[in-house]
Amino acid sequence: MFGSFPNRAAAYAQVGIETGVSTADPHKLILMLFDGAILSIATATAAIERNDIAAKGQSISKAIEIILNGLNASLDPSAGGEIAERLGALYVYMSERLLYANLHSSQPALAEVSGLLHTLREAWEGISPARASAAA
Repeated sequence: MFGSFPNRAAAYAQVGIETGVSTADPHKLILMLFDGAILSIATATAAIERNDIAAKGQSISKAIEIILNGLNASLDPSAGGEIAERLGALYVYMSERLLYANLHSSQPALAEVSGLLHTLREAWEGISPARASAAA
């Protein structure tokens, strides 16, 4: 009736994610997108090490989806100006590097994109509205 234990655990995890998304402010949602992309890249790296081509492809596709349809789509060029434009170009570059990593099972390309995402995530976390109000 409820399936195997891993399926139930995955269902509980999914509920936790959905609850987090529905209650998060926009700033937190962007952090969650960064976390999802970083996790997908780590999963792809592990899949390469196991020579699991299908899992590698799924994980990289998920990371690309998050970057282009999450992070890039959240940019507001009219409000962000040049910064939004440059971030958009960086997101496109990251997706191209991920495609390369998928085609060539390139761990260095995955590491490069992961490093960029970590840097951006750290910067985004640093401008948190909660942090700004605590500092004031």
